[in-house]
Amino acid sequence: MKIFSFLLFLPFIIGACTTSAKNELSQHDILITNAKIVDGSGSEAFDGDIFIQNGVISQVGEIEADQINPSKTIDAAGRVVSPGFIDMHSHGNPLETPEFQNFLAMGITTITLGQDGGSVHTRDISGWMDEVDKTGTGPNIVHMQGHGTLRRLVEAPMQSDLNSSYIQEMHNLMNQAMLAGSFGMTTGLEYEPGKFADMSELTAVAEPVAKHGGLIQSHMRNEDDDQVEKSIEELLEQGEKSGAKVHISHIKIVYANNPDRAGEVLQKMDNARKNGARVTADLYPYAASYTGIGIVFPAWAKAPNNFEEVVSNRREELAEFLREKVASRNGPESTLFGTEPWAGMTLAEVADSLSKPFEDVLIDDIGPRGAGAAYFVMNENVMQRFLQDPHIMISTDGSPTMQHPRSYGSFAKIIRKYVVEEPVLKLEEAIRKMSGLSAETLGLDDPSRVEVPRGLIKEGFAADLLIFNPENVRDNSTFDQPHRLSEGFDWVLVNGIPILEDGSFTDPKSGQVIRRKTFPN
Repeated sequence: MKIFSFLLFLPFIIGACTTSAKNELSQHDILITNAKIVDGSGSEAFDGDIFIQNGVISQVGEIEADQINPSKTIDAAGRVVSPGFIDMHSHGNPLETPEFQNFLAMGITTITLGQDGGSVHTRDISGWMDEVDKTGTGPNIVHMQGHGTLRRLVEAPMQSDLNSSYIQEMHNLMNQAMLAGSFGMTTGLEYEPGKFADMSELTAVAEPVAKHGGLIQSHMRNEDDDQVEKSIEELLEQGEKSGAKVHISHIKIVYANNPDRAGEVLQKMDNARKNGARVTADLYPYAASYTGIGIVFPAWAKAPNNFEEVVSNRREELAEFLREKVASRNGPESTLFGTEPWAGMTLAEVADSLSKPFEDVLIDDIGPRGAGAAYFVMNENVMQRFLQDPHIMISTDGSPTMQHPRSYGSFAKIIRKYVVEEPVLKLEEAIRKMSGLSAETLGLDDPSRVEVPRGLIKEGFAADLLIFNPENVRDNSTFDQPHRLSEGFDWVLVNGIPILEDGSFTDPKSGQVIRRKTFPN
């Protein structure tokens, strides 16, 4: 049995807990017995016990309880024990909703914030991390620096071919974020201001990420069937020129109905790996996306162009564009609003309620910034083909407030639907996609990159653990009721402290901001 001194883990314990009561709880030794252990590596499950000391797994195997004198024993008979899940693409503000119960209830113990090019708007990343730790959070937090946020911080104009001074300042800010402990950079190239970035800019800002061994996560420029491969090529080029690992956020093919298309995209990624590229992806298990309504508007009707002027001078052209665009996205019945005053209504229903054509609703009542919506534009069989690829992991692309069931159900749905009901994945592979693979991609499993590794059930790793019966796991959220918590995870431990205990939430916020170790300049 490995021995870990209290002094070694004292900073870890203090960082993870915010009150003396929680500090006391974090020092308790917990023994989990009679477990079916799925360790997160993809290996076959095995029977055994797990001993936790000071928030860290200190022993895995057959353990004699009378030799270790645990403060608490949990009998996991008939249940699986797995690593806590790692969400590769999350949204939310830990200073506003630090509990993040939507994530914890589906077994997520670590979330990644700063996605789609948008992160916390500050130059002082280290200070923000300190503030989050002081507040306390339910899950652990991984920070990603948003490229769009960098553009806003340096007040870059809404244009391509930026002056080199803007690019150099963004480069410097990205380097500072990596030094503060960020895990990489995200891009949102389909959105403002990311859509203005050219390859020289994307390469320059990615160079500090590569230098510090981080990751580029990209909401690519276009996910449509006829553009997705071109978008992947752009991301691969950014990785090749900067030296950074690259990762496709929420991989999908909009409008594709043939699973062979997923195979073609995956083959492109495989070929890139054979040529030395380091490329992975994540997905959420739903056939509907969610984003701002601006997705259906033409570029010439959005910033930096003046929307009111476009409506005044080019209204008929805009209306025709919107009619064709929405029709190509399966019609107004396939756009479901998630924001007030039309939350829960489709674009067709809103148009009917206002007694006007849907394109006029978009122009007069909403505009390109006026709503968020779910769009039923994807194919389930295509998504399942992506799901089976060994290089693709799981995400929610969700938040506590988003009006999409993925925010409250994604990880539970993987187990309920794709492991238990339709055996698309073995349990061991599903757990790997939700823990070990994500940890490996981010570097969370590497003790040279983080103070305490996590993502696997392994001695010396953080005790982010789940205890559950897969048959009992349920994703309860729907498009009509998207904020219903998942159920079936009996125990959720974050840094060795129970956050869910026998299916009920406890008080401790034992998560922490995970800071990536940096390399010398």
